[in-house]
Amino acid sequence: MASRWSRLLPVATTFGWAFVAFLVGQIAALGALMVWSHGDLYRLLASPYDGAVVTLSVLVINPVSVAVLVLAARLRSADVVDYLGLVPPQLRMVVIGTIGLLLIIGLTDALLFASGRAIVSSFQSISYQTAAAKGLLPLMWLATVVVAPAGEEIMFRGFLFRGLVGSRRAALPAIIGISLLWTLLHVQYDFAGMSEIFVAGLFLGWMRYTSGSTLLTIALHGLFNFEGMLETMLQLRHV
Repeated sequence: MASRWSRLLPVATTFGWAFVAFLVGQIAALGALMVWSHGDLYRLLASPYDGAVVTLSVLVINPVSVAVLVLAARLRSADVVDYLGLVPPQLRMVVIGTIGLLLIIGLTDALLFASGRAIVSSFQSISYQTAAAKGLLPLMWLATVVVAPAGEEIMFRGFLFRGLVGSRRAALPAIIGISLLWTLLHVQYDFAGMSEIFVAGLFLGWMRYTSGSTLLTIALHGLFNFEGMLETMLQLRHV
């Protein structure tokens, strides 16, 4: 019993810290949004796809969450860079990761097009248009392509991955579980969009495992989001 508890405790602690980081980030973002909207919380909740709300939330949630995770790593007397996998990847892994991600994007877009589904979701269109109307597109690009990938990857493929993958046998279940959790973070998309995110999450998890680098998954995640923003921009301009 003691041996089993000794194995479960690090996992429980990892999930606990991740939940605290997520919760503190959400609270900080809510506070920032209330200040920005002068306390009109009803208006915020009535327009969750508003580009300004989305952008400001991302810019606040991710740095705050990462700060909590860094604190957790330090309390474990761990080297933060090593613990979170913030090490440069090999060039070979960068090439493999880039090609693999582009293949996933191309295949999923082709399937969406063949099935008659929209490649750009309503969430993407609405948030992009409303951000543009308020002059916040540069900040939205920064939040989407840089801040969100860095924060989410440090949380999922950095902190959670390190806490859950204690052996080679644990790698596959952890990659699947982390990908599922990451997908559930994106409930603003429909089933097709969330399926694409889940598949991309599996690939990012595999790249994290094989390369040992969260910096690589941050870059690939940024590329994934950049492609989505680019598609949104081109479709709206074309329409």
